[in-house]
Amino acid sequence: MTPQSSFFKHDGAANATSQLQDTGLASAADLALTVRFGTAFTAKRVVWRTGQLCDAGFGSRAIGRLVANGELVRLRYGCYVRGSFWSSLSAAARPRHRILIHNFATLNTSPAGFIYSHVSAARLHGLYLWQADEFIHITQSGKPSGIGFGKDTRVHSRALAREETTSISGVRLTTLERTVVDCCLTMGYKQSLILTDHALRLGASMGKLLVEAAKLRAHRGIRTLRNVLRNADGRSESPGETLTRDLMRELLIELPELQLWINTRLGNHRADFAWPHRRLILEFDGKGKYFDYRPTDEAIFRERKRESALIEAGWTVLRIEWKDLFNEAAFKTRILAAMNR
Repeated sequence: MTPQSSFFKHDGAANATSQLQDTGLASAADLALTVRFGTAFTAKRVVWRTGQLCDAGFGSRAIGRLVANGELVRLRYGCYVRGSFWSSLSAAARPRHRILIHNFATLNTSPAGFIYSHVSAARLHGLYLWQADEFIHITQSGKPSGIGFGKDTRVHSRALAREETTSISGVRLTTLERTVVDCCLTMGYKQSLILTDHALRLGASMGKLLVEAAKLRAHRGIRTLRNVLRNADGRSESPGETLTRDLMRELLIELPELQLWINTRLGNHRADFAWPHRRLILEFDGKGKYFDYRPTDEAIFRERKRESALIEAGWTVLRIEWKDLFNEAAFKTRILAAMNR
């Protein structure tokens, strides 16, 4: 069964578009429906429950046609988003919006008391995520039954203390510290380290994290959590910097100073990694490959001027990219060679 036919089955809408095509009225009917839809709602309105559309005069057949012509996108059972809005979102932005739309869609139908947690809480907090799943994770105190939740939802069972929860724009989720712990217990080491570095940078308490880790002793994933807390450093400003720092640790390379300010003729500049006694700087340049970021031409020009000023001041600048992090031998050779110049 195709996704479109599945939609019509669940929402009870017949294939009105094909019926209109048989009478030669499809284009006129769809245009009239689109105009009516545009008149019924302001352009700022981007999400609806089925009941809200029905209350505005759009029955199941009309909703089906609006989905077919792209005016609406059905993201989950009984919930629709404006097609132009959804298509305008980047691939990196969509997972977070799915959570917000899930919260909107389940407001009146889900079991009471669930909290967004794990990867979903991380997205709502704006934490860096690398190769994370796109499921919607929620935590509730009762035993997960699956009733009222879709296939895109992962339900975790745990009683959360009041101080372990917070809210962002009315959406209930776990705190930064609880989110870090949950993710470290269920994700891989490098994924967890990236997330934890960013959480510390945003103000998460290392003291609270260590206290929570001490409570867990034999819990599944505790080894990853402890290793992450041992090696985490909130001074790293990007996932690439986190992985670069940790790779140097693994390869037993002399650890550099992080975010060192260096004075040049163009002013003070901050280096990602620096060995002052060697006059060596290591910069990570791979932000754009895995994350929703692209440097502008102006930013690239400023970076080149900055590098020229550092070189004039007697520093060697070594640049690495994402691909370098996955060729450990070459990575180590380049850094050691630069150190021994």
